[in-house]
Amino acid sequence: MSIPEDKIREITLTAIKELGDNATQQNVKEVVERTIQSLGDTVPAVAESTGGQVILTSFGLNKPGVIAAITTALSQANCDISDLSQKLMGDFFTMIMIVDTSKSSLSLNDIQNEMKKISDEMNIKIMLQHEEIFRAMHRI
Repeated sequence: MSIPEDKIREITLTAIKELGDNATQQNVKEVVERTIQSLGDTVPAVAESTGGQVILTSFGLNKPGVIAAITTALSQANCDISDLSQKLMGDFFTMIMIVDTSKSSLSLNDIQNEMKKISDEMNIKIMLQHEEIFRAMHRI
């Protein structure tokens, strides 16, 4: 059973309202996941999703090897880049990817941990979230 988009939107808005000034992306995600889990065993939790589309966003000071580091890690995880948009603005770069993780043996959490390592090494920001969460949060 899947959760209708309007229900996900409602849960997300409620989470943001309840969290107030503490409504970070991670905090909202955790509240939404807990709420979905509390709906019953018939509804899969978003965090338990092992495959599908994820959205990767990255930004920071541009330097050689940034895109190579990210794409190499995704390749090693057997992820496929479905779409990529990258922009250089002076010394800064931004990048958004749609990544298919359905063939990866790694969980979304494992892939996020790999991206965290790259983020720390390259001193950039990388956010990776399941497409369902991304869509729910950005419909607001």
